[in-house]
Amino acid sequence: MSSKKRNFARFGVATKGVVYLLIGSLTALAAFNLGGQKANSGNVLDFISKQAFGQILLVAIAAGLVGYVFWRWYQAFTSFEKETSTSKSVVKRIAYFGSGLFYGLLAFSAIKRVMGAGSDGKSMVSSLLNSTYATTILIVIGVIILIKSLYEFYQAYSGKFREQVDESDLKEKAKKLVINVGKIGHTARGVVSGIMAYLFFKAAYQGSRSDVGKVDVFNFLQDTFGQTIMGIIAVGLIIYGIFMLITSKYSSLNIN
Repeated sequence: MSSKKRNFARFGVATKGVVYLLIGSLTALAAFNLGGQKANSGNVLDFISKQAFGQILLVAIAAGLVGYVFWRWYQAFTSFEKETSTSKSVVKRIAYFGSGLFYGLLAFSAIKRVMGAGSDGKSMVSSLLNSTYATTILIVIGVIILIKSLYEFYQAYSGKFREQVDESDLKEKAKKLVINVGKIGHTARGVVSGIMAYLFFKAAYQGSRSDVGKVDVFNFLQDTFGQTIMGIIAVGLIIYGIFMLITSKYSSLNIN
């Protein structure tokens, strides 16, 4: 049974990789004037739905995302059961649960498209920002995303991301590839999260009630640093997607 659970989790990790591959690819194509568009997770689902056998692909993506939710929530509820209830383990549990919740909502969004409901274009954050606590919510989200950004950089330059991959069967060249891909991918994610945090803080300062997403980050990169830099960061997200695919194949997942 544990083997089936492990394979389901691997499928989930691979699906997350595919999502990032598409986000990065569509945005990179737009940056280098080769078509495409500045993309986020929702745009990716729309893109998939328009392909041949799009509805079947969306079902597969939704199933994979549920697999990723399973893996994150497994980590949140069982991975630290032998640890003492330290603040570090509590933060990890919350982070894993939050990650699972986000991809669960994305899976739900994919299913809605399959059922013909489409996307209402309004995120849960957007709904919350219609409340009287909009500024506070923007600041809290900004702080959370800033912490995520710092964690991504920590993962990249401490080498902690290597714990996600079982390197025992990899040759030396393959290990170097994993290290380079992981470092570049996590750095790109750190940059995107850092800019997103800044945009949330800016929105709070300006009294805005607008949600912030990856498309806003890409717009900021293009307007501030130019299309080439936007394209480089997009390529970094492609590389992160590749790292997730490598992780799914050579994962050190430990599921009982």
